[in-house]
Parts: sequence; C-alpha cells; structure tokens
Amino acid sequence: MPPLLNGGFDAHPDPDKYIHAAMQWHFGRDTGSPFWLERARSLGFDPRTDVRSFDDLSLFPNVTDELRDVPATDLIPRGYGDHPDIVGVFESGGTTGSPKRIVFLRDTWEHNREWTVAHYAARGVPRGRGWLALFPSGPHMVGELWRSHAAAMDGTLFTIDMDPRWVKKLLAAGRRDEADAYSEHLIEQAKFALETQDIGVLVATPPLLELLAQHDDLIALVRQKVRAIVWAGAHMDADTRALLRTEVFPGIELIGLYGSTMVLGAALERPGLSADDACIFDPPSPQISFRVVDPATGGNVGYGERGQVVMNHVSTSFLLPNNLERDVATRIRPPEGQVGDSVADVTPVGAFEGADVIEGVY
Repeated sequence: MPPLLNGGFDAHPDPDKYIHAAMQWHFGRDTGSPFWLERARSLGFDPRTDVRSFDDLSLFPNVTDELRDVPATDLIPRGYGDHPDIVGVFESGGTTGSPKRIVFLRDTWEHNREWTVAHYAARGVPRGRGWLALFPSGPHMVGELWRSHAAAMDGTLFTIDMDPRWVKKLLAAGRRDEADAYSEHLIEQAKFALETQDIGVLVATPPLLELLAQHDDLIALVRQKVRAIVWAGAHMDADTRALLRTEVFPGIELIGLYGSTMVLGAALERPGLSADDACIFDPPSPQISFRVVDPATGGNVGYGERGQVVMNHVSTSFLLPNNLERDVATRIRPPEGQVGDSVADVTPVGAFEGADVIEGVY
C-alpha cells in the first residue's frame, strides 16, 4: 500500500503528492475497488492524470446516491487482497431516503480513532471511566465508534436501545406526541445507567442532551459524575451550546463532533473556544476535507460567508469525493497544515435531494 497514504494521525503529507498517490491506488487495475474501476469508464476524465490536487476533486460527480444499492463488497479496494480487515458495513441515518452504505476497513478506522483520542486526552476527557452513549447502534457507525473510543480511553461503554429511523417516521407523519414519548423512553434508559454506574463521559445527540437537561434529577447526576460531554449526530445552535456550557453543565468539558457516515469520520470542535465563540470544526485532513460552496455555482464562498458543505474522504480504504452535504455552514480559515476549510455554525438545509430534512433524535 502507498506509504504516503498511511502516515500517522499527526502526519501532514504534501497535499498534491497525497492526491496523486490516492488516484493511482483507487484507479489502478489491481488495487482499485470494483465500484470505482467500473465508474471510471463514465467519468469523462482520467483521475490518474487529471486529478492533481484537492481542488481537482470537484471534477468528480457526487456518487453518494449510488451507495444506496451498490454491493458493499464492491467498495473494497482490490489492493487489500482476499481477506480485508473489515470493521463494519455502516449505513447513513436515512434522513433523505433509503440508507446509503459504506465499508470501514481497519487501517482507516484506527487512524481516525488515534486522531480523535489524542484530542480527547488534550481536552481532559477522563481515562478509566464509564461512557454512556445516547446514540443508535445497529447499522450506524456511531455505535461501534463510541465503543472503540471508550476502549482506547480505558473505559467501558454503556448504551441505550434506540431506533432513530422510527422517530423520523413519526415526525414525518405528524405524530409528534408519539415521537416525544419515544424520546422520553430513551431518557429513562439513560437514567438507569447514570444512577447505578460510574459514568465519567456522556456522549449524546443534541436533541437528547436538551431533553435530559429538562430533568433536574438527571442534571444533578451528570454534574455529580460526568467530567466530559461529547455531542454529535445532529445540530446544536449557538444559544443552546452557550447555555449548556455556562448554566446547565458548568465545569464539564463540552466537545462537539461534526461529520457523517458518508465521510467516514468526523471533525472535532476547535479547542480553546469560549461559550460566546462560534463553534468551529476542524477536520482530520488530508483523509477528510471540507469546502464551503455556493450551491448554485459550486464555487467557494468567501471566508466568513455562509454556504453549503462539500465533504471529501480520501484514504487507502475508501474514496468518496465531492459529496454535497445537507448542511449549511460559515467558511472558516483552516489552521496551519490543514487541507481545505474549517466550518462553523453548522445548520441543516430545509430540504435535500427532494426530501424534507428531519433530524429527530439523530
């Protein structure tokens, strides 16, 4: 496998050389995946010669819709041989229709974990404590993600039973009372663990974190036991973030993650931000990179301006470029050494791919 694509989590390879190596790998006859080798025939350009930089990833069509029905094994590069180390086949949340699928291989999974855990340690996330995840499991990547992160921090993961797709169906059908009752059922499950277990880290979606904050007894339990809260999976507005940091859970580290199954990972909230600062997310480039664009033209908006988020995943195990996401964000200058943009104040669009965007609890 190309050494340039498999550096440590803190490596910063030359971006153009990284892209060149990735294109040779993913479109090489003996190393590329069946999906991309077949798809290359209809691209109208040769990625091995025409894609020379991260900006050139915009040449690719957005193929995420095709991941709804492509055989999962066709997404695995042939260069991994006959027995690739598969962490899992994971599905999107189904917010905009039938779910899309990706395959996560061990090397990329461990790279993402090492990068994230290094940030956790720097932010004071405690080791050796229980983690409580108010998230779905099943086909969703986050179930395995939290288990892996907890283990890397010498912790034990506790989970609840959640089906976010059912909540979205209830909301789409106008059955909000039933959706609210189901959400309360999720909070009841969390209470059992908080009351009886040594929970030092709480990971939750913003809707469930806000619902938990409506229960005084649960607020008291979190303040007593939890040292860090990680939120992800849905959007949190600036006022809610400030309220949780300063009034509801003062003194507890609050850390946001922003990503998606289709980008095979997440960006982390930039350290050192105050409750009054915009919530800025920096991705683990070059494997994951963002652009913020005008959806009408596809061109970058200016720094400080709002636009739609485009995500790229480029690693040895997977290639998914030029994915126009269902989110709007402010374009932020990246820290030194990062490829692409950072993003802030992420919010969902009202409709995407012809469907209303319903987040529900995840």
